[in-house]
Amino acid sequence: MKDFAQLEVLLTKALESVKEFAELERVRVEFLGRKGKLAEAMKGLSALDDAERREAGKIANEVKQKMEKMFEAKKTEMENQKLAGLAEEEWIDVTLPGQVLEEGHLHLTSQAIEEITDIFSRIGFGRVLAPDIDWDWYAFESLNIPKNHPARDNWETFFIKGPEHGRMGRVVLTPHTSNSQVRELEKGKLPIRMINIGRCYRRQIDVSHNPMFHQFEGFMVDKGITIAHLKGVLDYFAKAYFGPTRKIRLRPHHFRFTEPSFEVDITCGSCDGTAKIDGEKCRLCKAGWLELGGAGMTHPNVLKAGGIDPEKYTAFAFGWGVERTLMMRAGIKIGDIRLLHKNDLRFIQQF
Repeated sequence: MKDFAQLEVLLTKALESVKEFAELERVRVEFLGRKGKLAEAMKGLSALDDAERREAGKIANEVKQKMEKMFEAKKTEMENQKLAGLAEEEWIDVTLPGQVLEEGHLHLTSQAIEEITDIFSRIGFGRVLAPDIDWDWYAFESLNIPKNHPARDNWETFFIKGPEHGRMGRVVLTPHTSNSQVRELEKGKLPIRMINIGRCYRRQIDVSHNPMFHQFEGFMVDKGITIAHLKGVLDYFAKAYFGPTRKIRLRPHHFRFTEPSFEVDITCGSCDGTAKIDGEKCRLCKAGWLELGGAGMTHPNVLKAGGIDPEKYTAFAFGWGVERTLMMRAGIKIGDIRLLHKNDLRFIQQF
């Protein structure tokens, strides 16, 4: 009987120092568990005679019930304290305005791609996709670029290591989106009025070049296509994207996959083509014009490579860098094309 009374005192002292629920469980197991102090004390009942065992058993049950109530009381007290603390820590004034979540937005280059796609879709140019890892045949050979051309040198183009695949040649990271031209011709669905926007890769890096950049390729194939159609499409795009006051000009040039070929210039966005700002020479263009990209009438050999008779069909093509086109837009003050790929939030969040 003294042992049982002593257990009640010991449990009271143990519960006084308990602060955590894990510690409370440890105390419960120590006193009320199958191998706890109460279970050990009750083993001594077997040594008593019947009368003493009945009396001691009654007291043992009373002590057990008291100890269980003490344990439950402590548990309830701790739970109430926890809830009271939560009410203080997580207090919310529902009348206060909520926090506005920060919203992201498309990258400036992605915005340009969407806008360019939309502008050309208005005049019937559908967006197509072409791989940016392609065969030499589509990237060079089918575009009338011979094997000894400087553009196919390892110092200019990224070639993938591996065996050549017959007529297709080696695998290459496409240096331009023009690989989509013959792929589209091979489908045999004429006429064609397509725009292809994809990634390109070249061994160049400076303020106006990046090893990876985006390019958009326009390609139109039909009977009776002329330079006038090319000029009209480019002029439409320039006014739609850069503004109604902007003009373009075609300057003779040489590309292997077009004949005749042109460099396309656009009036400067800083001086509006006047070559002067506040009476001083424009520091950006110096002459009123900025180079935009390349264009021309598709070479007959390219049409033949795609299975099209150049005596029946003519075509034009143009290819411009998305980032460079974006940089020529009025109000966009980007002096280094590499800024567009640096993931600097101070720059990106401006747009």
